[in-house]
Amino acid sequence: MTFIDTFRSPDFAAYQAARARQATLTKPAGSLGRLEELACRFAAWQGKVCPDALRPAITVFAGDHGVTAEGVSAYPSVVTGEMVRNFANGGAAICVLAQSLDARLEVVDAGVLSDVSALPIVHAKVRAGTGNLAREAAMTPAQAEAALEVGRLAARRALDGGANLLIAGDMGIGNTTASAALICRLADLPPERIVGRGTGLDEAGLDTKRQVVRTALARVAGRDLSALDILAELGGLEIAAMAGFYLESAAQGAPALVDGFISSAAALCALALEPRAGDWLLASHRSEETGHLLALHALKLEPVLDLGMHLGEGSGAALCVPLLQMAIRLHNEMATFAEAGITGKAE
Repeated sequence: MTFIDTFRSPDFAAYQAARARQATLTKPAGSLGRLEELACRFAAWQGKVCPDALRPAITVFAGDHGVTAEGVSAYPSVVTGEMVRNFANGGAAICVLAQSLDARLEVVDAGVLSDVSALPIVHAKVRAGTGNLAREAAMTPAQAEAALEVGRLAARRALDGGANLLIAGDMGIGNTTASAALICRLADLPPERIVGRGTGLDEAGLDTKRQVVRTALARVAGRDLSALDILAELGGLEIAAMAGFYLESAAQGAPALVDGFISSAAALCALALEPRAGDWLLASHRSEETGHLLALHALKLEPVLDLGMHLGEGSGAALCVPLLQMAIRLHNEMATFAEAGITGKAE
């Protein structure tokens, strides 16, 4: 699998021009901290010295995980379908955030175990839940590729709808286990540093979850696996769809915000498939889930926010958008020293 012919790099000339503009604004150099760099990054992504306001689109991908049979979650699999219904009814946190941002929100069934066919969502079920990754491959490579395509198509729909910033969210009971296994394998990190409590496991549950991840990693240890193979062996249908979403966003030259732990696992899968996709990713926040900061280090991303969150759904990324909007407005609308008739810094 390759995306070599479809990727372009961010516009470095636009970035340099934006940095030069920052130096002329009526403020001490660097006084707006990371807001200055963020505005310049969007200049590079859009190829404009003064980037356009952000038009975010949020896509939540849902899928179930056979590994829940091992007791790795505080909630049963049925909750995935119930939460998808809650999304469809506008009752979830991400629904409130999307409405407050006036952002397009789409919910995609990539692999929900229960029947959600009556709901007004995008129906793209590859299969009804994955296999138990502790004992077998979560899916076949063909199914992983199909799930990647689900995400690619979702990104195209969002961009065709006028978005210039994409956010992927997740819903899937058991998906922190699959994400932990992926992060451990792709970043070569031990389960003790990555596996967390997910939706609220007690100490016994956490021990079980760590052992399940160890078992899954041992099952594939020593095998020469491609990036697609790793995704198929240890991943999830919604995680694969999110990886495809990031790949297509980058291929189309649009930045995407990485949300939390599951999103970071999906981003690592995307980079394993096509490393240049990393040029188009921005980490929105640091999740409280164990191992998320290490996953971000593996992605070479620095989070914008740290609010102690671990909800998922794309919620942390959505909360980051207003701050990014302000960074762009400050960059675009502040007066320069010359425009304001203010004496600049003495050389």
